[in-house]
Amino acid sequence: MDNQNRNPLLCDIETGICEIPTSSESGQQQQRAADKKPVRIIYFTDPICSSCWGIEPQLRKLKLEYGHDLQIEYHMGGLLPDWSYNSGGIGGPADVAHHWDEASAHYDMPIDGDVWLEDPLHSSYPPSVAFKAAQLQNEEKAVAFLRRTREMLFLEKKNITKWEHMSAAAVQVGLDPEKLKQDYEGSANDLFKADLELGRQLGVRGFPTLFFADGQNKQQTVYGFRPYEQYENAVLNLHPQATKVSYNKAWDYLFGKYPTLATREFAELSGQTKAQSEAQLQQLADQNKLSKQVTKNGDFWSVNTASN
Repeated sequence: MDNQNRNPLLCDIETGICEIPTSSESGQQQQRAADKKPVRIIYFTDPICSSCWGIEPQLRKLKLEYGHDLQIEYHMGGLLPDWSYNSGGIGGPADVAHHWDEASAHYDMPIDGDVWLEDPLHSSYPPSVAFKAAQLQNEEKAVAFLRRTREMLFLEKKNITKWEHMSAAAVQVGLDPEKLKQDYEGSANDLFKADLELGRQLGVRGFPTLFFADGQNKQQTVYGFRPYEQYENAVLNLHPQATKVSYNKAWDYLFGKYPTLATREFAELSGQTKAQSEAQLQQLADQNKLSKQVTKNGDFWSVNTASN
């Protein structure tokens, strides 16, 4: 499909890329030296990018094994400005529903496409601006905020362009919702525009795009959904001295690091098969140690705080 006629929500499942239309050639890639850690990752993503949700297991594992050597910067890419077009076989929100169900099966991550039938989003810009507002408060909490809004969208079928959901996500991850709203209506808009401009300068055409760079302006790019080894190799190629941490794979440690995990994520992080992971997670749920959320396209797990 010609890129100019591609619909950004019709992500290519085989390549694992949610691509945006382009009308000109990619801009010259620009880089800045890493500040404190040997490898800097410039991650372009979008709150409604199904392929970005698909790489959560790989990204979380990368943080556990090489996080001490990585500086990860999250940038918003602007996947869906609005619905003022008809391209790529998608003319409206309802056309996305089936595609998301297919993406869920391919990435083995729970995604319920029915949100596009029940309460469709008009754009991905509002939650993107909200993320930039969250970054103004705390980077770590902003990443948790992005994760929570994605859970709301992909699992709970909530329209995350609505302030009620963005505010609830802010409270749940420990952000100040009043300040978030103030920044959301103010300076966060300029920060989002700066992300879009940076993406144009770097020639970003779709998501996820991860630029790996060292302090000597050497760079590697991982584009789209890829196996874990490709992300790991990008780090090692730039920083051969990187130390791979042998982290604790016990369930309570993993859920202590990441309070919510899909079965696929737990399998990736624990080093078990999906069948082994399902059996262990179900046993923990039966013991009331975990809460199980059954979704249309897969189960989702969290620590059962009522039992603690």
